[in-house]
This record gives sequence, structure tokens and C-alpha cells, in this order.
Amino acid sequence: MAQRKLTSTNTANREKLISFCGMTYAIDILGGRWKLLILYKLEGRVLRFSELKKHLPNITDRMLTLHLQELEKNGLVIRKVFAEVPPRVEYQLSDSAMQLAPIWKQLEQWGLEHKARLEEET
Repeated sequence: MAQRKLTSTNTANREKLISFCGMTYAIDILGGRWKLLILYKLEGRVLRFSELKKHLPNITDRMLTLHLQELEKNGLVIRKVFAEVPPRVEYQLSDSAMQLAPIWKQLEQWGLEHKARLEEET
């Protein structure tokens, strides 16, 4: 993902918002098409990169790599590298990310109900 200029208005606004609003901070960390889904798929298990990719249809290697790096940097994913040939890397949720599990389960339930309601209306 492209880096924002440190002096840009966008960066200044983002920093200001995340400094006083917990919701904005959470959305900043979890925002995007794939991050919550990556966390959701890692719930209760340890997966290698290729296994995780199989659970996420149409995600590119680059996008998965970037999101995993960001999630690791933000303390939501634990990356374990094994000193083997070929190298083996496994990913799992941190304790902090596990606290989100009830939230994404509620979000999933809401999504299913909302989708069904919209389909009934059409």
C-alpha cells in the first residue's frame, strides 16, 4: 500500500481523529476489505500463508502479505518463523485479536440478517 506523506492534510486529519476517538482508531487498524476476514479465518487455529490464502478467495499474495504485516505491526497477529529449509511461517491471533471474536460474530450475524431482509424486500 502506498505511504502517505507525513505532511499531508490526510495524515494530519487521521492522526487528530485517532488520538481522541477509539472508534476511529479501531477502524483505522481494522479497516479495509481483508483485515477482519483474515482475523476471522485465523480464529482458533494456526495457519501458514498458503493455507490462509486458500480461505480467502481472490486475495493476491501481495495484498495478503501487506495486511499480515500491518496486523502483526498492530499486535493482532503473531508471526512465527521456523528455521527450516524451505522456511515455514505460521500465523495466529494474538490475545488482543481474540477479544474481537465476539464482535465479528455479531457483525456476521447482523450481515446475514440484513442481507436476508434486503432480499425479502426485492
